[in-house]
Amino acid sequence: MVTIFVNFWMKLFFVLTPFFALTMFLSFTEKRTDAERRKLAVSVSVAVALICLLLFFVGRQIFSIFGITPDSFRIGAGILLLLSGIGLVHGKGSIAVSGDEDVAVVPLAVPIIVGPATMGTILVMGTEMNNISAKIVGCLAMIAAVASVGAILLAGSFIQSILGNRGIAILSKLTGLILSAIAAQMIMTGVQAFLNFSTGQ
Repeated sequence: MVTIFVNFWMKLFFVLTPFFALTMFLSFTEKRTDAERRKLAVSVSVAVALICLLLFFVGRQIFSIFGITPDSFRIGAGILLLLSGIGLVHGKGSIAVSGDEDVAVVPLAVPIIVGPATMGTILVMGTEMNNISAKIVGCLAMIAAVASVGAILLAGSFIQSILGNRGIAILSKLTGLILSAIAAQMIMTGVQAFLNFSTGQ
């Protein structure tokens, strides 16, 4: 269970693209005080946690309603995740928002942190954990991952002063590389399952 917790936590941590989220967070809160930034970071973390838990538990129902197999969704989510990773490596992807708007839920929580690729990944992970103990470990790991991202946002001003915008951009690119590797594994797993099914193995 400890291994499942650590694996799920680390995977979801990078899927949430924390350093890209930090660059967007700092950009949207450029004219806000440190206290306002901290308050917004907490709001964003709560919104992300609620959205992730909802997706984690309703995955099977969504697949059942639309007649989608987990493997086909795994391939689709993997492709989206791969595109997100490539975008991070190339430094692309930003949303223009007025500085006086409430950006906690939109666009910071959705779609910057919990975008289509993240949603698909969480839905697939939720369907892979069938028993109650695995679900509990998954929930704890998810909360830990969201809390880790929230901690990075809370320390945004400090991190910016230490690393600078260029340092944060480099971390975002490294996150993109890890995301691409996770995406490739998801796609290969889905394709392999389809091939095994078609050959009757």
